[in-house]
Amino acid sequence: MCLILLAYDTHPDYRLILAANRDEFYERPTAPLEFWEDTPDILAGRDLKASGTWLGVSRKCRLAAITNYRDPATIMEVAPSRGDLVSGFLKSEIDPQAYLKNLQKDAARYNGFNLLVGDQRGLFYYGNHSAGIEKIEPGVHGLSNHLLNTPWPKVEKGQAALEALISDDGPIEIEYFFDILADRSLPSDDSLPDTGVGLEWERMLSPLFIESKDYGTRSSSVICINHEDRIDFWERTFRVSDGKVKDHRTRHLMV
Repeated sequence: MCLILLAYDTHPDYRLILAANRDEFYERPTAPLEFWEDTPDILAGRDLKASGTWLGVSRKCRLAAITNYRDPATIMEVAPSRGDLVSGFLKSEIDPQAYLKNLQKDAARYNGFNLLVGDQRGLFYYGNHSAGIEKIEPGVHGLSNHLLNTPWPKVEKGQAALEALISDDGPIEIEYFFDILADRSLPSDDSLPDTGVGLEWERMLSPLFIESKDYGTRSSSVICINHEDRIDFWERTFRVSDGKVKDHRTRHLMV
């Protein structure tokens, strides 16, 4: 996943609203949002190459999401799958802080990552390029392929759009969250970060919704968790076939 926008303890009806885009090579096999047959408590999409996931929830109201930390100079050819960090938390019963503390011991084995984990006790962030474990405070936050709330153009734009949307007194309209995630506009070149991939790739990766020949946004997700721990999870997947993008949408309700 390459973009996570979240509003934590800022809405009268929901303690967490999360909107996210997963960006990946089109050829990587993926299963859409569903309860897992081998772990029925988990609701998530699934990476069919490594069997992990980028975003998921469990029936015990546990949530986890991950983004890669973009630094091509530090990539290891042989490393454990970062998607296992998400599914590992969802399968466990360890509290979020303890899970991240245990992870710190082995974090250097993984390519760069940013991990969000949470349950009724709180929401926490840790990345193996960050200073340490951070408790998420109430407010609107953004995470892409650097540290939490790094002011990249897509992060700032997404945060501002999410904050404006949830400040409206009207009911939550899920389609408006998908509209934010579908923003394909390009920022100016002089506002782009330099992460070592070259200007052409920085430009291609800069919108909230990414499109290219071989790589792009594969799915958009919205999760709303209310104060009674009811979870609504929507996923919209984009499949590239014969030059066309097909839209598949699923909604799941958990109580």
